[in-house]
Amino acid sequence: MISSRFFSLHDHEHGLLLRLESADGTNRLTRDCVLSLHTCIQKLGEEARPLVITGSETTFSVGADLQEIASLNGPAAYEFSKMGQRLMRAIEGFPAPVYAAVSGYCMGGGIDLALACHHRIASPYAVFGHRGAALGLITGWGGTQRLPRLVGKGTALAAFLAAEKINAERALRMGLVERIADDPVSEAFTDIASSARRGGHSELPNPSSRGVQKEPQAPLPPR
Repeated sequence: MISSRFFSLHDHEHGLLLRLESADGTNRLTRDCVLSLHTCIQKLGEEARPLVITGSETTFSVGADLQEIASLNGPAAYEFSKMGQRLMRAIEGFPAPVYAAVSGYCMGGGIDLALACHHRIASPYAVFGHRGAALGLITGWGGTQRLPRLVGKGTALAAFLAAEKINAERALRMGLVERIADDPVSEAFTDIASSARRGGHSELPNPSSRGVQKEPQAPLPPR
């Protein structure tokens, strides 16, 4: 079983559970964490077993490490963006269903990670937010592309620009999550088991309807 200081991997009857972990409980997606996750996802893809990604009861992930971001120059920031996008594409293109089981805070790059998953289930106490606009930042890991495709352009734009915290009920109404469950991890594996009994995996979205460009996006030229 793959091991890392950034996450633990657990075998389950109906798939695999990847639990994000950190000493301070924030589950920050640092550069080293993202690289480790990418290697893990690629390796797990060879098995093609359903995967549930979660964090702790209080924090899914607070996103990227702002201190790391502040230290980047232009070329390094561009590479940092590409690195995160590689991880998100690996999750999105995973050959079996991937669930984000979200409890507690899911912020910034944490939302990007959840959006790359095929399904999202939240606990009643989950809190979502892309707080970058309040800090003069914007995500470079595909969230600006995936969220509008999921909830609509206007709703996504408001979420990004207002930098508001979104509770589980609102996330459900806007379509960010599919359902709310007291134990989102158990709910995800129950869904996987139900799909298996029906004779197949949970439905995988058409990649063409959710995919993002392979490199950080430049503005489109005027028509």
